[in-house]
Amino acid sequence: MKLLIIGGSGFLGGELSRRARAAGHETSATYSTRPPETAGGVSWHSLDVRDPARVTGVMAEVAPSVVVNVSSGDADWAVTAEGGVRVAMAAAERGCRLVHVSSDAVFSGDRGRYDETCLPDPVTPYGAAKAAAEAGVRLLAPHAVVVRTSLIIGGGPALSVHERHVHDLVAGTRDGVLFTDVVRCPVHVADLAAALLELAASGAGGMRHIAGPDALTRHELGVLVARRDGLDASRLPAGRRAGSPLRGALDVRLDSRVTQRRLRTRLRGAREFLAERHA
Repeated sequence: MKLLIIGGSGFLGGELSRRARAAGHETSATYSTRPPETAGGVSWHSLDVRDPARVTGVMAEVAPSVVVNVSSGDADWAVTAEGGVRVAMAAAERGCRLVHVSSDAVFSGDRGRYDETCLPDPVTPYGAAKAAAEAGVRLLAPHAVVVRTSLIIGGGPALSVHERHVHDLVAGTRDGVLFTDVVRCPVHVADLAAALLELAASGAGGMRHIAGPDALTRHELGVLVARRDGLDASRLPAGRRAGSPLRGALDVRLDSRVTQRRLRTRLRGAREFLAERHA
């Protein structure tokens, strides 16, 4: 494959870039501010997805066979929603295969378990932006793969914001709590990247859910991270989102069983991949 990774300088993008190069794929990737210090054989290109001319320019320069969009501007509509649509439009114009990464934030949490047939009903600006990007991608590039995922873990606190959050809370350098009523299905970054590459190389299209099989509260996840890293888990502050002024879905369990049956990559649960001490 001749691969272009949009958002390659991020956490997931970095893992995906490394794996693509290791698999022998000709790999290009984009960054918004600066490329990683270690290029690793990847061709890097500056890209602001808010700039339509630059999106089409990078696409023309790289001429990829497959585009994987792992970028995110959080709740910034121009980046997360409109940027995703611009990438899809440019990929469709060039006839490139597209893998677009979305989020479980597109769901409200009202029904708990969500499979690939469930329609988005977001309750946050970020979820709304992701849902809009999904709709645009599926309209402009009907043969694309849209992948919804959950909390991405792995690499230790130096790489994972969720793991760093746990370390900061234990150290007392950050305020806040870990919710005991917010449930997600964490996925290891290595498993997610491997599955994305597998989908990129396949002829599959449509909606896919890629998340771990373990449904955990944010506090339960924090305890697993703390125990793995030899931290005092009793120092993790606990609280509830329900009744608080913070917006967001409570119970969102991505059901990945249909997608898992079609993948060689095994999606491990957090209880498994957090059982061993991080090197």
